[in-house]
Amino acid sequence: MPARLDHTIVHSSDRFASARFLTELIGAPEPKPFGPFAGVPLANGVTLDYLDGQTDSAIVSQHLAFLVSEEEFDEIFGRIKERELAYWADPMHAEPQRINHHFGGRGVYIDDPDGHSIEFITHTYV
Repeated sequence: MPARLDHTIVHSSDRFASARFLTELIGAPEPKPFGPFAGVPLANGVTLDYLDGQTDSAIVSQHLAFLVSEEEFDEIFGRIKERELAYWADPMHAEPQRINHHFGGRGVYIDDPDGHSIEFITHTYV
């Protein structure tokens, strides 16, 4: 049986602020404390465990892509625009204030407060 992702750690400057940034966008419940983490459980059983930076070095940007329904995309994109967040149609930030329509779906990229690239798509790319 193939392995299934259970959780991943997302480094942050403020674990609860970063986790709340995501939960507020996706309309999820408040992050849950678990040891040194602020946990964000997702619909497919995967948990994002936000962790405060352990060193003085810069946080290395990660890319997190979320597959959402068309309705969820509308809600999330509405929150992005309501908060006047910068967004892009591509990961290289070459197409600002636009969304993409890859594979017959819609997609948008934003950066979280720690510089992680957050992508929301309505159709998987594979």
